[in-house]
Amino acid sequence: MYLASVKPLQLIERKAIMNQPYYETLREVNDFGIRIVFLTTPGGCHPLHWHNEIEILYPLNGETTLVLEGKKRILPNRHVIVIESCQVHGTYVPRKTSMYLCIQLSREYLKNTIPQIDQYRIRCIPSEITQEQLPQYQEICDLLADLTRLYISDTPFFSLEASGIVIQVLSRLLRHFSTNYIPENSQQDAATIERLRTVIEYVENHYQEHISLQDACDLLGIGKEYFCRFFKKNMGISFLQYLNEVRLNHIYQGLEHTDIPVAELMEENG
Repeated sequence: MYLASVKPLQLIERKAIMNQPYYETLREVNDFGIRIVFLTTPGGCHPLHWHNEIEILYPLNGETTLVLEGKKRILPNRHVIVIESCQVHGTYVPRKTSMYLCIQLSREYLKNTIPQIDQYRIRCIPSEITQEQLPQYQEICDLLADLTRLYISDTPFFSLEASGIVIQVLSRLLRHFSTNYIPENSQQDAATIERLRTVIEYVENHYQEHISLQDACDLLGIGKEYFCRFFKKNMGISFLQYLNEVRLNHIYQGLEHTDIPVAELMEENG
């Protein structure tokens, strides 16, 4: 179990502030393929990002606005949302600090106990829960509340008990909130992830410069039409939407943590 506390940025130099990664994706997992983190982070806008792991978010205080698939979704206090592998997402919290439980599940590790895991995609979003799914959804929320109480009580075998609870949550998600998925072969999947990683890293390194759709296409050596379909299919939003969201997130951080004029921030961030 890990406890992470991310403090507000206390940087003075402009470039240090604008280039500082505001959210670090957590990758380490235990032998079950599970990473459990209780986070306390500054309120505000947390940049768009993605990862290979399945992520379960459970806010412990207040309301969170989550950007997922290019849409804004409200995540109420003590509700759960699942972010699938490689889905781009970011959060906005109006409070000064936010606390939430974040669980990440590695598909690769999970194959050891659930060999067919790649045949399923989980969709669990509060606003989409049907009346029929509501009892199962409430069960999942109750389990995550139990996990939080378990953490607070700091039992000697927390890691083992916590992993057991997460496995129960996963089993309910797969049973009641998943759909069948026919994956591409592993080589194609790996190539897709590598292509997405290449584009995302390029944007993060050059968002302050002029970036065109053609630049992204040239980066991968593919045509515009194919690139647009590829990016939208795998990221949920268009490339230009993604680029603008990245720039807006950096501008927001500048507004929150510096006294730089808006016009100057806009110019600095492309």
